[in-house]
Amino acid sequence: MSRFVLRGLLGLSLCSAAGLALAAGPDPAMLEKGKAIFMKDAVPACAICHALQDAGSAGSIGPDLDELKPDLERVKKVLVEGAGTMPSFAESLDEASREAVAAYVVHATGGQ
Repeated sequence: MSRFVLRGLLGLSLCSAAGLALAAGPDPAMLEKGKAIFMKDAVPACAICHALQDAGSAGSIGPDLDELKPDLERVKKVLVEGAGTMPSFAESLDEASREAVAAYVVHATGGQ
């Protein structure tokens, strides 16, 4: 086989492996952690202010996350910077916890 064919096969294999990893979706343990933080562990709990069907929350102070369907970067940014009446969680939640909340919200809402 020529080097070009071998490179092509290797590239195709790597793309397939990457596709399988993406198709597997987020880690269930991370989603569970994110849901727990959203519902009760964050101070204040996200569920107090935000409506999110998966969490059974009906808060009306912040946006309805099911309608908003925020993307991952947006959720992570707001968790760090805060927005409007929402406080920043940069000091109260470590990065892994903020990542878990963001992954959960995006997964639960079908956001990107």
